[in-house]
Amino acid sequence: MCLRLLSAAGLALILALAGAGAGGAETPAPRIESVEPAARQPQAADAATIWFDDFDGAAKDYAEAQGDVDAQAGFGGRGGALACVYEKGEKGTGNRKVFFGDSPTYRNKAVRKGEKFTDVYWRIYVKHQPGWTGGGPTKMSRATSLVSENWKQAMIAHVWSSGEALTLDPASGIKNNAVVTTKYNDFPNLRWLGNKPASDFKIHSTAESGWWVRVESRAKLNAPGRKDGLNQLWIDGRLAAERKDLDWTGGYAGHGINAVFLEAYWNQGSPVTQRRWYDNFVVSTKPIGPVVCPRNPVLLRTPPPKDAALTAWQAEVASGGEGKDIVWRSKEVAKELRVAVDAEHGAFDGTLKGEKQLAAEAGYFVRIREKDDKGAWVEWSRWHQHFATEK
Repeated sequence: MCLRLLSAAGLALILALAGAGAGGAETPAPRIESVEPAARQPQAADAATIWFDDFDGAAKDYAEAQGDVDAQAGFGGRGGALACVYEKGEKGTGNRKVFFGDSPTYRNKAVRKGEKFTDVYWRIYVKHQPGWTGGGPTKMSRATSLVSENWKQAMIAHVWSSGEALTLDPASGIKNNAVVTTKYNDFPNLRWLGNKPASDFKIHSTAESGWWVRVESRAKLNAPGRKDGLNQLWIDGRLAAERKDLDWTGGYAGHGINAVFLEAYWNQGSPVTQRRWYDNFVVSTKPIGPVVCPRNPVLLRTPPPKDAALTAWQAEVASGGEGKDIVWRSKEVAKELRVAVDAEHGAFDGTLKGEKQLAAEAGYFVRIREKDDKGAWVEWSRWHQHFATEK
């Protein structure tokens, strides 16, 4: 849903979706849905970038792709996003597969051919339909090392659901320094390296539905013969899960990490018809981080549930995830679902007191609060929606 389209019809559609699938009293918590990004993101031209897709403009040439781009669902109310569609009882549609480096699969479609990658980061923004219910679709993404044309795998770095949370579930296809898998997802021959603990953040909960959440992962292979591999997961700018001292591949060094997949598969099927979206997909050899925004960014908030009256709301911006340095506070916002971070719509404070814009190349978090129908302020949300600023 595109929050810049605030016509009566468009807003009605958003509010209708906000009530879909909730199946109970719980409703989405008020959040900053997204931040209008800068027109050009640094990863589009970064030498470390293996793959970049903001799902805007011409479609990228994926080796395998299922599902459509929703042209009016993009992060920041701009452009498109990959739609993962879940009909009631179905396992979901929507995926993208990118192959790179020394992949023996889809050699003609692989990017950065001939290179070998042993340390890879990948990032997506994920948004669940307001009112999302039923917990998590099992699969979200994975990085893997393919070693043959028939998709034998030396290792897999799974990002999977664990109830309403996310977890890492790394697996190895190596035993005695040799590849023992015979096909893709050869579960009997995989060696599982541990999937606990899961994230504290409940990305698949109804309360956290309706806003764009950054999910970034890392897979670093062990040096041959050593147990020094690493698998990490960040959610909304915070480390959420980590697996250290991994023996991904033993002494095997034939192939590196050479594919990353975005997935929608829900093993048990969705309890209701609903959707989620992926946007701003990046694969890189270095940490990726959040979207980059102008120094006077526009904050877009989630709409209230269809049966709630939005009387007013307020936003704050802080230069840290714990809110120790609150650098901007908006005025009371009445009916709009957006506010610009500038001196007209609020006041700069803290280390930016007296300024007219946010600092350059800095990271920020946001929180919001609302007034109830009696005119009393409800408590602040937690700090969320990590973003960075341009030079």
